[in-house]
Amino acid sequence: MNRKYDFYFDPQRCLKCWACEIACQQWHGIKAATIKFRVVSEIVRGTFPNVDREFQSLACRHCTEAPCITACPVGAIQKRDDGIVVVDKSLCTGCRVCLEDCPYHIPQFGDDGTMLKCDMCLDRLAQGRQPICAEACPTRALQWGTTEELARLTHPENQS
Repeated sequence: MNRKYDFYFDPQRCLKCWACEIACQQWHGIKAATIKFRVVSEIVRGTFPNVDREFQSLACRHCTEAPCITACPVGAIQKRDDGIVVVDKSLCTGCRVCLEDCPYHIPQFGDDGTMLKCDMCLDRLAQGRQPICAEACPTRALQWGTTEELARLTHPENQS
């Protein structure tokens, strides 16, 4: 059985420092204030003086049943055996149907019109390293690992 990889995010630990977002842009050579594979956002609930804030670090969810894959009319989006959803830029026509079908509105499009998104830093994974966003998180609010490893974080009672 192949390992499946995923991210785990704990909003209680997030400081909204943007380290994950900035590290991702720098690692991928993306100019500031343009494309973002990972976005830190703030959710505000309530009204003054009872206001609650929560931060989120969002990127491609690499969905189990990724709607972008079935939506792509040219088959440019595929799921690898390890669960990572990737885009073949040589096949992408930039039609943006994937964006319409993504429940998280994650896909973005480069200057050449092709779809861009998080690929869990495949170049780093090939070197035995974790994605740069998880490595850069100073509070470990964002973590990366196999689904089994991450399940232990969310359900510590299941540790053996």
